[in-house]
Amino acid sequence: MKKMILITATAGLMALLITSGFTKKSLNPNFESQVIDAGIEIGYGLEIGDVDGDGKDDILLADKKQFVWYRNGDWKRFVMVDNLTEHDNVCIAARDTDGDGLVEVAVGAQWNPGETTDIEQSGSVHYLERPDDPTQKWNPVTLPHVPTIHRMRWVRTSSGYQLIVLPLHGVGNNSGQGEPVKVLAYNNPGGFEDSWKQTVIDQSMHMTHNFDVIDQGGPESLLVGGKEGARMITYKNGKWSAGKTKNLFISGHGFGEIRYGENFITGIQPMHGNELVVYHKQKSRQVLTSDLKQGHALALADLLEQGIDQIVVGWREENEAGEMGIKLFTAKDQSLNQWESIWIDKNGMACEDLKLADLDGDGRMDIIAAGRNTHNLKVYWNKSD
Repeated sequence: MKKMILITATAGLMALLITSGFTKKSLNPNFESQVIDAGIEIGYGLEIGDVDGDGKDDILLADKKQFVWYRNGDWKRFVMVDNLTEHDNVCIAARDTDGDGLVEVAVGAQWNPGETTDIEQSGSVHYLERPDDPTQKWNPVTLPHVPTIHRMRWVRTSSGYQLIVLPLHGVGNNSGQGEPVKVLAYNNPGGFEDSWKQTVIDQSMHMTHNFDVIDQGGPESLLVGGKEGARMITYKNGKWSAGKTKNLFISGHGFGEIRYGENFITGIQPMHGNELVVYHKQKSRQVLTSDLKQGHALALADLLEQGIDQIVVGWREENEAGEMGIKLFTAKDQSLNQWESIWIDKNGMACEDLKLADLDGDGRMDIIAAGRNTHNLKVYWNKSD
């Protein structure tokens, strides 16, 4: 039986986490790598979802100048959009929002983080209209935006799905000083090109990097990580709410990446940082390693069927030991005070982004990663006992 524990976060905001039974299995984690594409340019962002309706999850990638997808099985590569904007692409969101078994896709481009004022030269948001044949080019519908668009996800609310978009900077920001970041929500109640509506749902942080979507069965919540810490944004009574402006969920340390689990919160600190951390109940912060360099990818799931999540972390530059890649961190017991790590990929992946999904339908979560300077897209098939 699951036990409910009420925990206090660093700034006093209360959150509810669920602990479950922990099983320390006697097994050797085993992941077999497969190169899906050895010729990507940067691999800014990954998404997973069924593009062609065959019931199997495909891989979607935001690369430097192309948005592409790879068909599950033969892993053939198809270009969705080519040369969308003058500057680089930067993010992609894919999810089945209407229940037809096919993902809807939105993308962000015109990546120019040094320009925080001119919307023509920095940032773009587009909804991709699906063709009858998804292997052909998709039609981008341009939506309003602010500068430095950086991350986006489809999020379920009580009134349907919304596209949540996160800029890196506030308008006119310089080194995180100036206007706060506008966290944006887009919805399309009319189903037509000109009926997309944009709403600012939070303006409390001055430099943000990424956010996690928290699914507890009802409307999903957001956990946003940035220079000032982390902020919880919830959807209640038909609108988004972040509570009092100064009430951060976790403060005192900046986040580059952040993920919310049933038993703990994990993050990379600071932005593009060297530390992988875990936040326990009662304000307790634990550093699992400080050996990352340009930490940029993070995920949580129970890949080993232990009854508790493991952490998958990736970094994109060689550290002082000359090492880069992807590691898996697993707790030694339910106290979560001691952790051990294994290499998933040592020096073969300059990890820009990673996702977890069961791509082969065997019931085990696989790891999908894109490499920036290694220019590769890989799947690490979970063959653990």
